[in-house]
Amino acid sequence: MSVAAPEGYPPESRASSPAFPSLQDHDAASVLSHEVAGSSIRGGTGRSANGDIDDEEPSIPKPFVRTQSPESSARVPTATTAAAAVSNVVTDCLVYKMHKFSLYETASRYYIVGVDVSEKRYRILKIDRTADSAELNMTDDKIVYSLTEINQLLDAIDDGNRGTGGIKLRCTTWGLLGFIKFTGPYYMLLITKKSTVAMVGGHYIYQIEGTELVPLSPGRSKPDTRNTEEQRFLAILNNLDLTKSFYYSYSYDVTRTLQHNISRERDALSKGMLPASGEDFNEMFVWNDYLLQPAALALRDPYDWCCPIIHGYIDQAALSIYGRTAHITVIARRSRYFAGARFLKRGANDLGYVANDVETEQIVSESVTTSFHAPGPELYCNPHYTSYVQHRGSIPLYWTQDNTGVTPRPPIELNLVDPFYVAAALHFDNLFERYGAPIYAVNLIKAKERTPRESKLLAEYTHAIDYLNQFLPPDKKIIHKAWDMSRASKVRGGDVIGNLELIAESVLNTTGFFQNGDGITSPTTAQNGVARTNCIDCLDRTNAAQFVIGKRALGAQLHALGIIEKTTVEYDTDAVNLFTHMWHDHGDTIAVQYGGSQLVNTMETYRKINQWTSHSRDMIESFKRYYNNSFLDNQRQEAYNLFLGNYIFTQGQPMLWDLATDYYLHHVSPREWSAKLKRNYINWYNPANLEPRTVPPLVSLREPIKSQPVEFFDDYWLEYYRPATLSSFPKVFAYKMNSTIKYIPLKSTQDGRYDLSPFRVRTEGDVETEKGKAKKEVPAAGAAGSLRPPTREDDAALAGKAGPRGMGIQRWLHPAAERAPDDRPEDANRAIVDATRQAALTADGTKAKPTALEKSKAAQWTFTKAVHDSLNPSVKEQEALDYEQYIRHPQNLPLVVSSDTPVDVDASEYQDYINGSWLDEGLMVTGTEEEIDIYAELLRVGENPLTVTEEDAPKKRYKAYRKWLRGKSFFKQQPLD
Repeated sequence: MSVAAPEGYPPESRASSPAFPSLQDHDAASVLSHEVAGSSIRGGTGRSANGDIDDEEPSIPKPFVRTQSPESSARVPTATTAAAAVSNVVTDCLVYKMHKFSLYETASRYYIVGVDVSEKRYRILKIDRTADSAELNMTDDKIVYSLTEINQLLDAIDDGNRGTGGIKLRCTTWGLLGFIKFTGPYYMLLITKKSTVAMVGGHYIYQIEGTELVPLSPGRSKPDTRNTEEQRFLAILNNLDLTKSFYYSYSYDVTRTLQHNISRERDALSKGMLPASGEDFNEMFVWNDYLLQPAALALRDPYDWCCPIIHGYIDQAALSIYGRTAHITVIARRSRYFAGARFLKRGANDLGYVANDVETEQIVSESVTTSFHAPGPELYCNPHYTSYVQHRGSIPLYWTQDNTGVTPRPPIELNLVDPFYVAAALHFDNLFERYGAPIYAVNLIKAKERTPRESKLLAEYTHAIDYLNQFLPPDKKIIHKAWDMSRASKVRGGDVIGNLELIAESVLNTTGFFQNGDGITSPTTAQNGVARTNCIDCLDRTNAAQFVIGKRALGAQLHALGIIEKTTVEYDTDAVNLFTHMWHDHGDTIAVQYGGSQLVNTMETYRKINQWTSHSRDMIESFKRYYNNSFLDNQRQEAYNLFLGNYIFTQGQPMLWDLATDYYLHHVSPREWSAKLKRNYINWYNPANLEPRTVPPLVSLREPIKSQPVEFFDDYWLEYYRPATLSSFPKVFAYKMNSTIKYIPLKSTQDGRYDLSPFRVRTEGDVETEKGKAKKEVPAAGAAGSLRPPTREDDAALAGKAGPRGMGIQRWLHPAAERAPDDRPEDANRAIVDATRQAALTADGTKAKPTALEKSKAAQWTFTKAVHDSLNPSVKEQEALDYEQYIRHPQNLPLVVSSDTPVDVDASEYQDYINGSWLDEGLMVTGTEEEIDIYAELLRVGENPLTVTEEDAPKKRYKAYRKWLRGKSFFKQQPLD
């Protein structure tokens, strides 16, 4: 990024083009040379506490080094410097994204110091520590400081607070998640630990691994432990584990799809504008939106300091194709609207938001270049990026399941029959707005049941789609594909995967997928519409169907990138095995978030692979899901309602734990929303949402944007390559990433027969064939196909590998050829080998397939050699030495044991043992009278030892046995986890 410092701004903060940090001297960095060498930051590019050089960005942040301050007269800024600092309000796009933060505290304020990825530019945020009833007060001066200037500023703050203890470092963090308030003061939620999970276009995506909740109460005040309501709110919030499946990025919008992000950037550039930073996040997927609201009210640019996070699943893996590398990235985003646990959130609410609403995107890209840009430079026109988006969500009707009983499958109740299907209309209009048209609804619920449960929803859902379709244009109608997947998987000969493949092909032909490009040399395509898949829970059957659709899209994406010739990829290939592993983890994560357990039915279940193993696993997961739904879902739902802002504490209103139901937290009064969302029952959709989606064309840039370098728009270089950081392969994310290379058996590649293509079908039969070929070729290569005489290693290979399976007992006992009695075995062996060689060569010198006679001679040679070795045994020199040492060992033992104290034994301990009490008391074990009585009771056997009398009832073992018979100790066993 090229940044020109304003006039009068200190030269340390000026950056040339490109503004790459200078290489740092890690071995001997002077403490006073921070302003020259950039910064000697601990944890990022310097040495760690133990002296080792950190290769990669650590998971736990470390503070920057505060230098020894100069004298007071030297560190007071001059008037010119102060005026320049005040006037230094840089444009948003010119400010580097801050990647690390240090939290300092005084008695009355918190100070957050942020630093960019180059660790050269600093900013500071001031937060007041207020009383319980006060509002949040924060100040961001938008000034960019150098390391020297930020140290001077912190020293000035330290001097001003000497009377109250000065300034102290509280902690270092990776980001600020927002602020939340209950009955007392505000709390600040910080990211303390993270891990890298993906890289898209040179931008890293991180998973939260640790958080800390910091109260903004005054410094000398102590937390009021007597406030039980406040403590209970904190306990409920702690039930939400933010270290599981929460993700964020500093420079890539993870709340939007790749198609939307690329189109937004290209559209803004075509109009000669710069995209506004932090104003286009999709609020549906920003899970800390409620926590960000106080910061949004207090700051002009809250996203400079706060990180929006998503909840779902992110994974990335690499395909290695003969030197070419393609990356598969799976991003699942869970909606925060109508979010909750399985039986507590079903169907849709009044605003059309459905339960278990998850958007899954798969990005397939080839790593020819890292960024989104093409050579030229053509901004955001890299043709090696493709993506495909799917959607899952509960059936958009008003229905519930009451899980207060003990049945694992509660009855389904349709609570409200709406003849105009308002909730479904709002939901599908929202899908049109997000993805375009048409919507391909894949409905996998059961069609026939003895006791109607799911089938009731099938009929009502079909009526809803038929009603809504009659008002849509012919080419934009909702495509409803209903198929009883559960029945097809249970009937004999039911081809579940084959039917899903047909549905996947139809879906992909309908919606298409996104491919980037410049539209001239490389074509661009956009995805129009989406596949909306559902079953009753949107978990097991839905994940299998989405996997098959995603597999079909994967083939089309790889074909568009020019990697494969066809548009499909086969099962049991390394590529699909890797893709299956990613989607299995994806399904497990989504299932745990909504249902409380991992997938019950996996792809192995529907492909009928390892049925015994998968069946036992399915039973365990079913029990875990039942247990979580019965006992833990209510706690999880309270945590969701508190964190998402569905419940806000208000004086005079019931407490969260006193609510009999959270229905009114997710459904608003009809008088409030009907006026805002009043729609015509016929024109229930927005016609603008049905317009085809296209990728904005490539246009020539206008001034002053045209003259700017690429790093001005997308500073991926510093974030991904880290030019100033010493790195090593084992700690680089791209090197550690899961890849198809890990599926290749190393031993099979050594002979050159293994096909390294990730698109080659690997079956057990093929593996056995490869092994069989190798075993069959060993005797031919050793005896007939080689120009060297067989060696002892060949004999071992034949005897240890080819003998038991490749050669039967009849071949071993084949009669030997006639030979003279005085012939030596070595001469006979040599004659047989020579004859076999001659027979194996044809007239033109090429090798021919050995005949039965030649095979017999080879076997005869092996048998003769074995007989010769048995009659003429030989011992290697090392074996002889070992044997001699074994024989002579007893001769070195002393015949007389000395009474002297051993030198190598602790004298005190040895003497205590020699002069121990056993000399006087003997070796008999003594005990108390009570122990003797207990032992005597144990030895006493009654007349009827198998009969339990009343006297035996108080004994512990009989109490435990009685509980076991009554089944009371069943739930006291170890948990399944």
